[in-house]
Amino acid sequence: MNQREWRQWCQNLKLSADTSKLMESIRCTPPARRVQGRAGNVSGTYPSRKMGVTIQFESHKVELWAIYQMEHDQEVLEYYDQPPAFPIKYQNKSGRKIGHYHTPDFFVIRKFEAGWEEWKTEEELQRLSEKYPTRYQKTEEGNWICPPGNAYAEPRGLKYYVRSNAELDPIFIQNLIFLEDYLK
Repeated sequence: MNQREWRQWCQNLKLSADTSKLMESIRCTPPARRVQGRAGNVSGTYPSRKMGVTIQFESHKVELWAIYQMEHDQEVLEYYDQPPAFPIKYQNKSGRKIGHYHTPDFFVIRKFEAGWEEWKTEEELQRLSEKYPTRYQKTEEGNWICPPGNAYAEPRGLKYYVRSNAELDPIFIQNLIFLEDYLK
């Protein structure tokens, strides 16, 4: 979005001046950290035409697939990898209070909302929810939530989503990859 479109978008969503400044900072700041490859992960970068920069990913089957989806989703106006960290607080399984800075995978600006997104596999979310039951929770509808992330986002009029690979249709993503040059 250019500056005029950005101001109009903020006005349409009736965002506070503080939230607009926070988002402007996210839009203008380079990624907070470099992604790292871990056991079982293939990290890399994706040359985004929508964003005009390369976008980092730590997982070629979750985060990269999420990037393909955002790249071609008309509702997604902009997306940023590794946005600046923010503080979260929660308790571990034994009840010990934990506080630290958290860097989500993406900050996503859609037509009618904006917020942070953390992408993980279903298996990893299940394991994390057992270890940190107050940080990762599955709702009755089957969606994952992060109450500490929501506690940071909601007062600012923003969202925090925990997303899983269960939301990514492999056939749809493979078709996007195959048709990507044509779609542009």
